[in-house]
Amino acid sequence: MDREFASRVLAVAKRLDEKNLVNAYEGNISAKKDGIVYITPTGKNKALLTEDMIAVIDADGKQIGGRCKPTSELPMHLQTYQIREDIGGVVHCHPTYLTAHAICNKPVESKGYPEMMANFKVFEVAPYGRPGTEEILKGAVPIFRHSDVVLLGNHGVLAVGATVEDAMNKVEAAEAITKALYYARALGEPLDLSEEECRHFYKIYDSKYEK
Repeated sequence: MDREFASRVLAVAKRLDEKNLVNAYEGNISAKKDGIVYITPTGKNKALLTEDMIAVIDADGKQIGGRCKPTSELPMHLQTYQIREDIGGVVHCHPTYLTAHAICNKPVESKGYPEMMANFKVFEVAPYGRPGTEEILKGAVPIFRHSDVVLLGNHGVLAVGATVEDAMNKVEAAEAITKALYYARALGEPLDLSEEECRHFYKIYDSKYEK
């Protein structure tokens, strides 16, 4: 067991809890190193987690460390790591604004927010799949080929990154962007940028996934 990785998952869980992005019943975090996955336990308040409560899962999906049972979303995390070789961390949670879009099956997009366009382009929605089963990730797999943040229909959000901290940063940014867009639309009609400006920022985004 790599205590450093367990402590990093713990730190991310506590930070997301402080920001009200996870709670005892919603949200799970994991990191992967050398085929071993370190993941938060089921049904535990993230603010009260300790390092020894982080479940350690081997390449065969068996628990080899940690005194608590892993989250019921373990299969989703294990499957997510198989999508792309560059994924080293996964965060799943139910932030208010992103989850509202997921429940409505409405993607988040903007042609007036440069940071949104350059860093994410759009938060697409994957069709509903039952939580805790392999079906939950089925519709998200093709989206993850060109995106690091996916809304899970009628459920929440799933973000990936090179590290667990990277995945956390993307969730935090995605929720902040979605919140800003919500208030912009409540305030009035958002002003779109020109097509030329939109292409400029979309090109920045697309370059991240060019092979």
